[in-house]
Amino acid sequence: MCGAPVQAQTLPAGVDTEKETVITGRVLAADGQPVGGAFVRLLDGTGEFTAEVVASATGDFRFFAAPGTWTLRALSSTGNGDVQVSPTGNGIHQADVTVSA
Repeated sequence: MCGAPVQAQTLPAGVDTEKETVITGRVLAADGQPVGGAFVRLLDGTGEFTAEVVASATGDFRFFAAPGTWTLRALSSTGNGDVQVSPTGNGIHQADVTVSA
């Protein structure tokens, strides 16, 4: 069983987005509906596994990462999907992942 923490929709208190790089988004089905409970993986620029979280019931997820090129991979019972995100600095960086069978 995976120990990935379930994600909340809001950032934890004390998070300074001027000092941290936050990658956030939603897992969506092809019709745009949220996919809750999907496993969302963060892969580094070489494709190596870095972290995993469980999307909230509304499909929301977030990672604290460093600037660079990352791949977000969502795995769910409705399908899988990938998207690349390349934050260049601190702040909140949005990237939704669409899954399909």
